[in-house]
Amino acid sequence: MGKLASIAEALLTPHGVDRYLELVDPMLVRRELRGEVVGVRRQTADSVTLSLRPSRAWRGFTAGQYVRISVDINGIRRTRCYSPAGSQYGGGLELTIKADPRGLVSRHLCGEATRGMVLGLSPADGAFTLPDPRPERILLISGGSGITPVLSMARTLAEEDYRGELVFLHYANTADDVLYREELEALARGNFRVVFGYTHEEGAELSGFFSAEHLKAAAPWYDSAQTYLCGPKPLMDSVREVYAAEGLSEQLHTEEFTPPELTFDTGSATGRVRFAHSGKEIENSGRPLLEQAEAAGLSPEHGCRMGICFSCTKVKTRGTVRDAKSGELHGEDDEEIQLCISVPVGDVEINC
Repeated sequence: MGKLASIAEALLTPHGVDRYLELVDPMLVRRELRGEVVGVRRQTADSVTLSLRPSRAWRGFTAGQYVRISVDINGIRRTRCYSPAGSQYGGGLELTIKADPRGLVSRHLCGEATRGMVLGLSPADGAFTLPDPRPERILLISGGSGITPVLSMARTLAEEDYRGELVFLHYANTADDVLYREELEALARGNFRVVFGYTHEEGAELSGFFSAEHLKAAAPWYDSAQTYLCGPKPLMDSVREVYAAEGLSEQLHTEEFTPPELTFDTGSATGRVRFAHSGKEIENSGRPLLEQAEAAGLSPEHGCRMGICFSCTKVKTRGTVRDAKSGELHGEDDEEIQLCISVPVGDVEINC
């Protein structure tokens, strides 16, 4: 069967068999990854939970990883990263997306997602995963929509019948903002404790923002555990500060889902940026190439805008750029770079 498919692929070049199969059914494609929305649930007023049936090329994920979701909005393909919330076992894909007031894709999916919608998928990626063998003690900490990767860990551990000590500490503004409350409460058992913290109202086991006192109350043995953290920046910063003060930073594993705060020296920018495919050329503003391309009227594909998803990768044909996250210089010709975190140093030409 595989040999016949390869022959068919060759006969149908340059388009390939997927281009013809998708005319019949977008989910029949052999090589491209896609996901059909087979379930839509709205847990809170500003979120949507999508159950996806991946196409045959899907190879699954490891709890804690993320996938890139692509959707066409007004004729332009947009890509964003989301972490599956379900167990890594079973073959399906569950994503919970919280609408960001400034987020084009999140607002679109929260408002427009329906059963039968087909989304683009990528292979799962990311190193925010549990070690194997599992630690004897695990602390999961999340806030808001950052619950998804650590919930995936919790569900995976439950399916594995994990016998170690496990605490899931989750923060939300109010009780109405808690995602997956019923699922978490159903997971809780003798060795698995769930602790809620409300930052803007009373009524939870913990009140207010994260603190060392919260940590000791939720998991008194935290100093002998491996901790996995995902949430908004204030929560992430607070947890990091406490762990650093106690010399436990190596036991803290984190996943970012908000862009890092980067600074740019726009005052000393020199040179020009040429976008070869479009023929446009502009003065270098000292901002990341993605922003400069958009300022020039171009609409390159992009996703996270923080150097994670690689959706905005393009070939730099000449010139030097600085990685805004690491400070590293990249000066080779015909080199792939990420537009969202690459800042021109002098004259630069991009295949865009």
